[in-house]
Amino acid sequence: MGIGPPELIVILVIALIVLGPKRLPEAGRAIGKGLREFKDSVNSVDPRPELEAEAPAPERPGNKAAESAFGDEAP
Repeated sequence: MGIGPPELIVILVIALIVLGPKRLPEAGRAIGKGLREFKDSVNSVDPRPELEAEAPAPERPGNKAAESAFGDEAP
């Protein structure tokens, strides 16, 4: 079940009567801005940040682990 065209028209007419033609665009902008900020904040939050702190950094070839495996040091 969703909001169909007749229900949407009724909601818009009620909003127009309650807010008036001057304040309706302002209210629409405010609602849109609020929804955008909410969406951005939800997308930027990492649900499990503790996993990044526990994961070790991958080692690159040619660093200390590879040098100590052969017993000699790089120049």
